Amino acid sequence: MAIDFQQIYERIKEIGKNAQERQKGLDEKRAKARELFNEYADDVDGLRKKVDTALLQDANIRCAYPLDESLDTRVPTPALAMDATLIAADGSQVIPDRHAAIQFGLVNVGAIAMQLNSGETPHIFTDSTLFYGDELLTEYGTALSEGTIALRRDLAERTKLAELAKLYPAPVITFTDGPIELWGNKDPQNVKSYEASLMEYKGALSRLQDNDVVTAGYVDKPGANLVVRLLEIMQAPADKLDKLKAYHPLLGVSDLWLFGERHNPLLQPGERSAVFALQSKSKMIYKGVLGLNFFYLNVGTAGHPYPGRVEIPKWVADDPRKLDNLHAALIQQCRILGHKPYPYLLHRSHEVAVVSFDEKRQVEQMLDLELRKNNAEIGEQSGKQATKDISSR
Repeated sequence: MAIDFQQIYERIKEIGKNAQERQKGLDEKRAKARELFNEYADDVDGLRKKVDTALLQDANIRCAYPLDESLDTRVPTPALAMDATLIAADGSQVIPDRHAAIQFGLVNVGAIAMQLNSGETPHIFTDSTLFYGDELLTEYGTALSEGTIALRRDLAERTKLAELAKLYPAPVITFTDGPIELWGNKDPQNVKSYEASLMEYKGALSRLQDNDVVTAGYVDKPGANLVVRLLEIMQAPADKLDKLKAYHPLLGVSDLWLFGERHNPLLQPGERSAVFALQSKSKMIYKGVLGLNFFYLNVGTAGHPYPGRVEIPKWVADDPRKLDNLHAALIQQCRILGHKPYPYLLHRSHEVAVVSFDEKRQVEQMLDLELRKNNAEIGEQSGKQATKDISSR
């Protein structure tokens, strides 16, 4: 037995004993958040000024930054262009395993294009990229991290969208799973690799913009508190502005709850929130038309709100027609899957992209065979992995 369930049970009893007290504290914070939201809903200028003042003390603040719409903006589902083409892409990866006999990395991208009302079946695309040998090393000779491989996956997804979007007539609406903001690897050994990937990624975004293509990142069950953080900053006293990192009076309250509270949601089914700019240190990277924006979208049903966060570049946020088409397309896609709302094409592209254990093993066997045919040196499986394999039989 790997777990001492008696120890775990004692901790579980303690959690249960304190559950009501924790819930009471969270309910009080939630009520305060809702009160602040209503109080500041129309004070867009005041909200911006307070964030701007706070930024003088801490340039790394991460929160929602109001634009032209009030906080309580609610936009119902618009009509979707009848001739729109929807393209979704998702990726998966195989991380190099130093315990395996043969080390390799792999990025697999699946994409699906659907031309609405065309009578055609969706078009399916797959791109598979194998990394081997020196391709698995940084410029300093260290092994590529899991984050760097994931970075290459994100780049491959957006690049595939830019490539496919050119094949279809406008309007074209593209989306991936997760944020548009590309997260870099903090490992100093991978700085050059990250910077190179970032330049390519921004290039792909620019090509989408040049071709008048809508693009977005859909964040399912978002965990961020960007709007809640805005409310915390707005009501922070002046002597707390230089200590905002430690100032969290609404700790535990999420944007997911704020916009999707079960009994009184801020958004009704099909509605989107105001569009916000994303205030973060990455705004120094994504400039001009590439500036990062987002909105919340209730893709749930009456009595079962389910907000998702939709990240978009500035060129989409600034164009009402593009914004409406994206809004309508995501609602249409989420309704296909019924009581578990999630964009259908993203679900299908994930099915295309995912690399199964058997497929990974097959690639490993193909590499082994080809290397042996060419009298190349093949390593040995680590003792640790060998004993694990024996134990799992």
